[in-house]
Amino acid sequence: MAYTQITTDLRDHVLTITLNRPDKLNAWTTTMAQELLQALDQADADDDVRAVIFTGAGKAFCAGAELNTDGDTFKAGAGEDTFFPGENGGPPRDSGGVVSLRIYALNKPVIAAINGAAVGVGATMTLPMDIRIGADDAKLGFVFTRRGIVPEACSSWFLPRIVGIGQALEWVITGRVFSAKEALEGRLLNAIHPRDQVLEKARALAKEIVDNTAPVSVALARQLLWRNLGAEHPMLAHSADSRAMLSRGSSDDVKEGISSFLEKRPAAFPDRVSAGLPELFEHRPEPDYR
Repeated sequence: MAYTQITTDLRDHVLTITLNRPDKLNAWTTTMAQELLQALDQADADDDVRAVIFTGAGKAFCAGAELNTDGDTFKAGAGEDTFFPGENGGPPRDSGGVVSLRIYALNKPVIAAINGAAVGVGATMTLPMDIRIGADDAKLGFVFTRRGIVPEACSSWFLPRIVGIGQALEWVITGRVFSAKEALEGRLLNAIHPRDQVLEKARALAKEIVDNTAPVSVALARQLLWRNLGAEHPMLAHSADSRAMLSRGSSDDVKEGISSFLEKRPAAFPDRVSAGLPELFEHRPEPDYR
């Protein structure tokens, strides 16, 4: 599919999605959001995609929403604004949140290769990604209060769970831009590297996943960790874990995993995500991300 504001590259089972508006520092638009949703839907349906990497073209990852000089950037219905229509007559939905929910629902692991500035939605869109690697000279910021708005893209749910409520509040309330080193110390980033190594490091990590893990197990493990963040008691996690173990314990994958380990050879896991996943959370149906 031809895209206008992103590019995609599938190589060695790793899909790299690049935000591609380098002359605008990859500023966010609803067009970009729509293209990301299409790319993610295709990634989920394609068993050849085992991992997804997000990065940016040029010197920035994403400098946030593209700001209109008339001040209508965040006003619903104002041209290329930041909203999607609401459902069944409901209120409009911020496009960053729709994309974040799609990433959250993805059955493939997602790595952010933050190659430069990531502020506003450029920072919040990375929160539902599983691993964040940053350039050591990158600047990040949840700058919403300095623009007269509030955090979006489900970041009020994701950010405190990743970095803790105290750190989340400080970054959000001040709205200040901070260094990659501070982001690493605050647990927002998993690692930092020189800018020219960020994508290479992300690809190496994706290759480790592709070469050594079972796709269905990765998809289920991702669901277990993310969705159990909201569980009010560990018994709910125990129930979901048990369903997953029962399903995986009788699979062809576990036979291959054990055989390959004992025979000291690389595993060739046969099960595919497209064949369907077991329902782990019978009493907590997941809402439709759309």
